[in-house]
Amino acid sequence: MKTLSCDVCRKKLENPVATRNYFHICHREVCEPCKDSLEGSLKPVVRTKDPFSYDWYTKLVKDSVEKAIQKGKF
Repeated sequence: MKTLSCDVCRKKLENPVATRNYFHICHREVCEPCKDSLEGSLKPVVRTKDPFSYDWYTKLVKDSVEKAIQKGKF
């Protein structure tokens, strides 16, 4: 049995299954509720960006994850 903990909320995940109940984002393991919060917080920002750039988006996601880890939540 493998146990993994979310890097953001520190919640332990029993029997983790990649892309089902945890996600690997920017070299961090993020649980599904935290991933949903990340997507919800980024959606309004991404929709207003014109022209869209994948480099900008990657940096935005990485910065958001790092800030969330420091705070302990999104």
